[in-house]
Amino acid sequence: MTTVSTPHPAPQIKIAATYMRGGTSKGVFFKLQDLPVAAQQPGPIRDALLLRVLGSPDPYGKQIDGMGNASSSTSKAVILTRSTRPDHDVDYLFGQVSIDQPFVDWSGNCGNLSAAVGPCAIHMGLIDAARIPANGTATLRIWQANIGKTIVAHVPITDGQVQETGDFELDGVTFAAAQVALEFIDPAAEGDGNDGSAGAMFPTGHLVDELDVPGVGRISATLINAGIPTIFLNAQDLGYTGREPQAAINEDAHALARLEAIRAQGALHMGLIQHVSEAANRQHTPKIAFVAPPASYTTSSGKEVNARDVDLLVRALSMGQLHHAMMGTAAVAIGVAAAIPGTLVHRAAGGAVDAGAEHGGSAPRQSVRFGHPSGTLRVGAEAALVDGQWQVTKALMSRSARILMEGWVRVPGDVLEG
Repeated sequence: MTTVSTPHPAPQIKIAATYMRGGTSKGVFFKLQDLPVAAQQPGPIRDALLLRVLGSPDPYGKQIDGMGNASSSTSKAVILTRSTRPDHDVDYLFGQVSIDQPFVDWSGNCGNLSAAVGPCAIHMGLIDAARIPANGTATLRIWQANIGKTIVAHVPITDGQVQETGDFELDGVTFAAAQVALEFIDPAAEGDGNDGSAGAMFPTGHLVDELDVPGVGRISATLINAGIPTIFLNAQDLGYTGREPQAAINEDAHALARLEAIRAQGALHMGLIQHVSEAANRQHTPKIAFVAPPASYTTSSGKEVNARDVDLLVRALSMGQLHHAMMGTAAVAIGVAAAIPGTLVHRAAGGAVDAGAEHGGSAPRQSVRFGHPSGTLRVGAEAALVDGQWQVTKALMSRSARILMEGWVRVPGDVLEG
């Protein structure tokens, strides 16, 4: 009798990793050189590895068998390496891992996790010791590889170590921590539009466009590339007030479908896709948000926000769901759009509708405080009108970051077989 042996499943492999919170997001951070050799290059093996680490794709939408926490804010991966670019300390690559679909979106940055990059790079030994003061602030230049931009992080240091605890409070995060100030240098995105148009801050050349969306109708939008490609709408045009909690949108399938249709049409106008059908595989960008003038409301934690304490209200979607707070890159887009007279964001913050037509008008505002579902956030931007075109040199905001766990993640070895 012949015995047929059954091959054993591949054993698990372990990979050094750091699990971190940055702003209102969480992600698994890797040093490039710690990844298996087959995953040190972009491609399907790297994507398969990160999907398995996070527990995706999961048709149950829970990511039970991985490190993800079943939301766009927590299904994220970061790869860091020493920078080979002049005047930069670390290269930062971000992957937005889909929860229920087998893809990783590399098309944009995560502004929240940007706050964790500097602290994590120091923790991983990627920063020369000479760059880190015994006490004070380590100013690190980060190359954001997804969008080809520079981020400057000001990381607090105590006794030669990253200071993670502190009294800086961030709405959407339960506990206080140390403040990490971020500067997004020249944040107007160098987009990847097929016709090159996505490289402009306003890819259509207009501060406000009229989108004709099948099944929705005609709707006004500000399409901007700053921090991340973003589509801004008026809440009133959608029948909203801008005070909506997450459940009001996320439990309304019709609302989500309508917003996705608008997002796809906006992506087409921005030159990010060639056909609206492509938007389904490009969930991370562009973002879509709706804005409204100041109004009082109750946050998700039960805190009252008074209308006089904010300049406008913003609700934004990430990966097809209303975000519980605000994506960091979308906050950059809000700050930049609020600085430029004539955009829908500037108008919602009290700016005149005819604030100088397309490329002019009143002086830009330097900062804005907006209300989101979890509270408020202030973001600044330095904008100027140069030769009839708006230019933004930097956007500024503060976040916090903290290591939650460090060690190794484990995944079945067959994930590397392709």
